[in-house]
Amino acid sequence: MNIVIIGASGGIGQALTQAIATQYPESNLFGTYLLNKPSFDGATFSQLDASIDSAVSAYAKNFERVDWLINCAGFLHNEEKGPEKSVRHFETEFFLENITRNTLPSMLLARHFQRPLRNGHQSVFAAISAKVGSISDNQLGGWFSYRSSKAALNMFLKGLALEWQRAVPNCNVAALHPGTTDTTLSKPFQKNVPKEKLFSPEQSANYLLHVIEQLSAENSGQFWSWDGSRIPW
Repeated sequence: MNIVIIGASGGIGQALTQAIATQYPESNLFGTYLLNKPSFDGATFSQLDASIDSAVSAYAKNFERVDWLINCAGFLHNEEKGPEKSVRHFETEFFLENITRNTLPSMLLARHFQRPLRNGHQSVFAAISAKVGSISDNQLGGWFSYRSSKAALNMFLKGLALEWQRAVPNCNVAALHPGTTDTTLSKPFQKNVPKEKLFSPEQSANYLLHVIEQLSAENSGQFWSWDGSRIPW
């Protein structure tokens, strides 16, 4: 198997890369990082900004066949700003950064990896989404930029699954919710999370890997939670 993990230096991405290396030792495993190369010798790592069209195009040309491509890269806050508590806190630049880092990469990856995924065996194109991106599940409001960027990601993945029923019929397209994971991304927002609902990166990675292993072309175009249940769009 040829497996590509985008964002393999993040908390979930790194743990998922390590889990796959352990459970699929015969696979050819590739990972990308934005700034810091992972100190892990079980995969071939390349630096990639997946929000740049030309960079994704150049990286995809390294692959004739891909069986799994999993986008683990994501953005929630920076040192200056976090998710909005009210629309009064909305800022254009922060919204566009959310779109650029949470939505755009999967669109570019799908565009440039279509052929390698078509050549794969029961291939998977998956992206880490978030339950707060579900419009049906939104009962609290707020977090406008993050929610919107994940909802946009979900809409793209749903549309892609429909197109690829014809163009890449062997591929499952999936949105994945990892649960609240103890990473740098979620650290400022863990205070009210029950202990049993806060997963280590290793837990989330193993849960997600189990979900990925159940995917097939027949159940493409779904939004999956870490426990294998389906989340409404």
